[in-house]
Amino acid sequence: MAATRILVVEDEFLIALDIASVLEQAGLAVIGPAGTVGDALQAIEQEDVHGALLDIHLAGEPVGRIADALKARNIPFAFVSGYGREQLPPAHKAALLVRKPFTGKELLAAVAHF
Repeated sequence: MAATRILVVEDEFLIALDIASVLEQAGLAVIGPAGTVGDALQAIEQEDVHGALLDIHLAGEPVGRIADALKARNIPFAFVSGYGREQLPPAHKAALLVRKPFTGKELLAAVAHF
């Protein structure tokens, strides 16, 4: 895996902990979790982010701006959501999607594409 510092963008505390735990057990560094669009954008600006896992909605707010910021910096990402592909931001419909509920293996497979 080339990506070693993964930004976790998730507003549900227990899910964020689960994602972080899977990544850390695999030897990856976790940035965040960021629970708001603002926190995620700030992390992208201030941290050395190699990849990101994004929930589709943060407290009802869509994450298109986060995906746009990652893409502008050539930072790979995947969405992690219980929603289907139709809920992805229009400019990112082809992005990787890990469906909730997920397994650790599924998360790590997505990160392996980074």
